[in-house]
Amino acid sequence: MDRRRHVGAQRPPGHGGQRRAPRVDLDDVVYGVHAVDEMLVAGEPLRHIHVGDDRKNDPALRNLLERARTARVPVRYESRAFFASFPYKAHQGVVAFGEPFTYSSLDEVLALRRRDRPALFVVLDHVTDPHNVGAIVRSAECAGATAVIMPERRSAGVNPTVRKSSAGATAFVPIARVPNVAQAVRTLKKAGIWTYGAALSPQSRPYTEADLHGDVALVIGAEGSGIAPLVQRECDVLVEIPLLGRVASLNASVAAGILLYEAVRQRGGASASESAG
Repeated sequence: MDRRRHVGAQRPPGHGGQRRAPRVDLDDVVYGVHAVDEMLVAGEPLRHIHVGDDRKNDPALRNLLERARTARVPVRYESRAFFASFPYKAHQGVVAFGEPFTYSSLDEVLALRRRDRPALFVVLDHVTDPHNVGAIVRSAECAGATAVIMPERRSAGVNPTVRKSSAGATAFVPIARVPNVAQAVRTLKKAGIWTYGAALSPQSRPYTEADLHGDVALVIGAEGSGIAPLVQRECDVLVEIPLLGRVASLNASVAAGILLYEAVRQRGGASASESAG
């Protein structure tokens, strides 16, 4: 059963012909200037863009509006009433309605590997905070990762918050959803990919001692609970990032960023375009 939230279409009495936000699946929404602009840059299909009346002549939107015209994406200028019924308040007066996000399969992202460049996958083990997921996708894209892999359940999917937190990176890095993370790790290993799990464990070694030169997958768990024990057992190597203060763990997206750029460092700082192919 689809339990995705919707924006209500009903108009309150006394508002006459004033437009309200249409009834849509919020998973199809991208909001914020940068996120919408990145969708246009990436050529992602957008059905229409809504811009606040007070931003019609805003120089900060000049490039976005020009790209929308070039892509023949309709732009509608709206009053504050339209945005008042929109549940995400950080919209900056710019909201786009696109097609539902298209996930890849595990087989499809495995097929993206190239013989001349090592693959770099990021596996998320039930990271439920959409801000963390978006930030991880952003770091993965910046580091030239091959793809991000996440579970179908008990995880933030690619919703508007993830898209905005990723600064548009969801339009550029393939994202696969899998029914079972432990099984996905086993599949990666069978494909010849070394899997490194970020975990504070007696079996963990310092992350700087991990050999990340070849085809690797970095497994990141949720804050607090971390990687599930079953998934830890499936990982080839567990690595840890030193914690020198009193807080017990790093933010999941920070840990992912550190490990991603350790891989970039070891590989000689290859550019994202070279790594992603």
